[in-house]
Amino acid sequence: MSGLPAFALGLCDDAAVFPPGLAPLADAVPAHRRHRAAAYADLVGPLVLPVPALDELAPLLSGEDELDVSVTAPGGPAQAAGALAAATGLPIDLRGLEVAVPAGTATADFFRALDLARRGREDVPVYVEVPRDERRPSVIEGLAATGHRAKFRTGGVTADLYPSPDELAAAVHAAVGADVPFKATAGLHHPVRNTDPETGFDQHGFLNLLLATDAALDGRPPSDLAELLADRDAASVAARVSELSALRVAAARARFQSFGTCSITDPLTELADLGLLPPAITKDTR
Repeated sequence: MSGLPAFALGLCDDAAVFPPGLAPLADAVPAHRRHRAAAYADLVGPLVLPVPALDELAPLLSGEDELDVSVTAPGGPAQAAGALAAATGLPIDLRGLEVAVPAGTATADFFRALDLARRGREDVPVYVEVPRDERRPSVIEGLAATGHRAKFRTGGVTADLYPSPDELAAAVHAAVGADVPFKATAGLHHPVRNTDPETGFDQHGFLNLLLATDAALDGRPPSDLAELLADRDAASVAARVSELSALRVAAARARFQSFGTCSITDPLTELADLGLLPPAITKDTR
């Protein structure tokens, strides 16, 4: 047993090569293997890589266990097809394919192209980045019909990439209502909502997002979810998470599956500081 609480299992996808971390691939691969061998290994999801990184991956792999990888294809289905082709023959366990809906592409056209791109690799789970425009309802409807999962952008390198609590609440409410699991990408640098002192950006907290997901499952309206997403009281947020029953945690994590982080140790240590992890789990990260 890892000693990790159920809400933290597989919560953090390793996005070390993406901003703001931007770790070189040659550093990210061995670091990911160390995370997967550490006492906190059960916290860690796959190593998230952009499609071009697959061409550089082979020399960094050896006879060890297959590297667990999720690949991002922001260019849409055509790039996704290239990613699946590039992954063929590599000693990797392809745990996910993350695909964006290109600007100007109609929802029906996107899903048709995605089906063609995945032909022969239907075993790979797909996360579709839901656009922040009028197509969101139809994309979520398409995800529910196809069994694919959603990916919500929760931040980035500019302020406009951060959805407001109201916008994110509406997206989560729609996904949960349609029984569509989702992951989050970018911007979730801390457990609780905060303002970054360097950029001035208001950042969502991943524990706030967990509580909002639980609230959606409880049938609460988007306004209640937005209130939870906006809560900056770290002690209160941590207490609410610790009070969730095992059944509610399991249900919430079945919907909110993971989030990408360029640092695995930062969320780990911050969760410990909030009293949500056993201190022994983080002894090698301090």
